[in-house]
Amino acid sequence: MAQELTDGRPLGETMSRVARQLQEEHGDVEGTLDAIATCAVGAVPHADECSVSYVVGRSRVEPRASTSDQARAADELQGRIGQGPCMDAVWEEQVVRVDDVAGDERWPDFAREAPLLGVASMMCFQLFVEGDQLGALNLYARTPNAFDGESEEIGQLFAAHAAVALAGAEHESHLRDGMAHRDLIGQAKGILMERHRLTADQAFGVLARVSQELNRKLFEVARELTDTGAVPGGNGRPR
Repeated sequence: MAQELTDGRPLGETMSRVARQLQEEHGDVEGTLDAIATCAVGAVPHADECSVSYVVGRSRVEPRASTSDQARAADELQGRIGQGPCMDAVWEEQVVRVDDVAGDERWPDFAREAPLLGVASMMCFQLFVEGDQLGALNLYARTPNAFDGESEEIGQLFAAHAAVALAGAEHESHLRDGMAHRDLIGQAKGILMERHRLTADQAFGVLARVSQELNRKLFEVARELTDTGAVPGGNGRPR
């Protein structure tokens, strides 16, 4: 028999719908982050709000998407006071569940201030770890002990879907950026070749040399040349 959620929805049907919604945002990182936050509230039982945040160096929280000002404020609070479930515990545990925020002794400052924002229960899920940067999915509830075993199980499954969708969006975004950069460089080379009778290799050499001398990325040099018609720092002429 297919597993069902407490509200009677088939789990497989719910996760299939989530996968389709996340796929619709392919290549759009910000759109994918927003979709993850929105879909999580609909998919995970008892979740009232959700946020996706990046934690850098265990000390700085960067809210990236949220379903409400409340969720964003809770993320920002952790960054301001330097503690909270999203901040450090997720580095050691893939799932952190806080049944009663006000009574939790692990993060005393957070426990004192978060309830003032209307946060009573939380669950945090690890999305990814890249170097010193962590991606976290944070679920919030307005009542204590809101999340149960089903919430945690569905949340873990959702986080796995979300991590794959986010990785795919990041990869496609990088590919698109790479193609756009190549197009810019090609246009810049064409301008130099036509204007100064250079070969393709010579034109690329000019761009590479200017990039190195000015300590700027190659595509930035190419963009300025195509925008202005002049070689950056070269008074309009290649060196």
